[in-house]
Amino acid sequence: MATTAMSQAETTTEGYGGEEASTTGNATEQKFYPADWVVFSLMLVVSVAIGVVSAVRNRKKATTQEFLLGGKNMPPVPVAISLLGGIISAISILGNPTEIYLYGTQLTISLLGAIPATIIINKILIPVFYNLNLVSLNEYIELRYKSVVLRKLATLVTLLTLSIYVGLCLYAPSLALSTVTNLSTLTSMIIMGAIVTFYITIGGVKAVVYTDVLQTLLMFGGVFVVVVMCCIDLGGVGEVWAIAGRGGRLEFFNMDTDPYVRHTFWSTFTLGFFLIINGIGLNQTTFQRFASVRTLEISKRLSWFFLFGLWCLWSLFFFSGLVAYAVYSTCDPLTSEKISKPDQIIPFLVTNKLGHIPGMAGLFVASVYGGVLSTLSSTGNSAACMIWEDFLKPFPYFSNLSDSSATRVVKILSSFTGVVAVGLGLVMGKLGNLFHVVLSITSAISAPLSGVFLAGILFPWVETKGALSGLLVSFSYNVWIVMGKFLRGGGHPQMLPLSTATCEGSFNATLEDLVHSTTDSLSLYSTTATTTLGIEEEAKVKDIYDTSYCYNGLIGVTFTMVVAGIVSLLTGPNHPKNVEGGVLNPTCERLYKHVWLRYHKTRSFRNGEINERQDHNVEMKMIP
Repeated sequence: MATTAMSQAETTTEGYGGEEASTTGNATEQKFYPADWVVFSLMLVVSVAIGVVSAVRNRKKATTQEFLLGGKNMPPVPVAISLLGGIISAISILGNPTEIYLYGTQLTISLLGAIPATIIINKILIPVFYNLNLVSLNEYIELRYKSVVLRKLATLVTLLTLSIYVGLCLYAPSLALSTVTNLSTLTSMIIMGAIVTFYITIGGVKAVVYTDVLQTLLMFGGVFVVVVMCCIDLGGVGEVWAIAGRGGRLEFFNMDTDPYVRHTFWSTFTLGFFLIINGIGLNQTTFQRFASVRTLEISKRLSWFFLFGLWCLWSLFFFSGLVAYAVYSTCDPLTSEKISKPDQIIPFLVTNKLGHIPGMAGLFVASVYGGVLSTLSSTGNSAACMIWEDFLKPFPYFSNLSDSSATRVVKILSSFTGVVAVGLGLVMGKLGNLFHVVLSITSAISAPLSGVFLAGILFPWVETKGALSGLLVSFSYNVWIVMGKFLRGGGHPQMLPLSTATCEGSFNATLEDLVHSTTDSLSLYSTTATTTLGIEEEAKVKDIYDTSYCYNGLIGVTFTMVVAGIVSLLTGPNHPKNVEGGVLNPTCERLYKHVWLRYHKTRSFRNGEINERQDHNVEMKMIP
């Protein structure tokens, strides 16, 4: 029975295109009470109101720069909180705890990888981009490589990534709301898409930033209250930690170097490093935040604030996964078919254990919706920015429009965000565990482009042919790996033991029963499910499709930079004069000029020496 339960859970959790477990209906036994609807609706009303107020206050400043960058005069504190909220989405609220619940705490090491990545962003990336006064980040591609085609290709890749991301972001809160109410996932997504489209269209980046402040605080507050109340019921943080330890959830220093192991210290550290470089340093959404403040120094300080906020929020989300495991350590709601998807664990916990408290379920769902509103609004504004700057503005018709007319065009582009998000949300919900799917797909698509940016800043000799070759080779490889996993069914990791020992009599067993029966039930479960799965894993021959998804991003970036560098050297490296104007890291630029001059001086000296020898030989022959 345990083995069957594990297999059923596994097919719903990982892998692309896996079948969903059948819905039993038990997940929706707890419904929203009137107080929950009041709390939830209040958050939506306030979000819309912020968009309306922003539109009214800025109606006389109808310029595209005002709409997209806030006039580059935004106050730092709201921008800092918005920077955090625009990236920490509902996927983090639901997906991060699910990863900890099913696979343990090794993933938390990704927070360590964020530290060196933030240093690189602060010292290398932000100074280059900010000083160039860009609006669309892909403007850098054209300035650096002198190629309009490469810039447009970069924009298409970015838009593809954003489209997939917004679909997943919209699906996450819809899953939470459908878990606790009678609303269908489609209905929930339509409501969310309409609200996002409305306030981002009328308010611009200022509406996005100020709404992000509310929603980020709501994200933290909603999850924090749930964690604190559950910890009190369980007997404190120490008891949660002890139950997690007995369940094998505590793992931080798995130093295995095998690339096929899903989560190790090295793979999760690499994952955290790539996530920050790609998602913060080379992301249009965050770039608009960095570019919306008055000075470069303020922009650089925002990156340190983000690192601090990331540690606070993700630590809370990770710990909520341990809390959920402590509550259900002997009666897992997934294997007992109380829920149909792994990412419903936290919403189910709220309604099942805290639903009797008026407004608690509403507060939690509001926090999840706050996360997605923040992310979708930021993404929609960024997509409109890129389409306008990279595709429409170069045409004479659009470039000759007045500021007010151009702003209306950008608003129309923003309005498509909700429609695209709803359509893609229906597709993305079929792919499996949110956290894993987001990282696997977006890393495969965006990593090659990140390599183009990094090669442009750090490798002065890379020219257009090299950058384009690196992008195409890396993109092809990553898509091949993702499609291979989809077609082959690779990437099904072994989950940690889950138990249903106390589910037979009554699902709502007392917390004392859950604590005291943990050790025996886990021991019984491990002898059946874990042993069987271990034999199956050992018998299977590993191949490239079994490589940990944590390495996807780094592999994509590395492929792009290596291929771009080699091709550029073979076809002829850039002359230092071709990469002036602030498009390079200053240290790399000085070093390259030094190497270039040394090389050509040496070459000139050798050519001169050869010429002297040839002249001498001619003279000797002429002597009788």
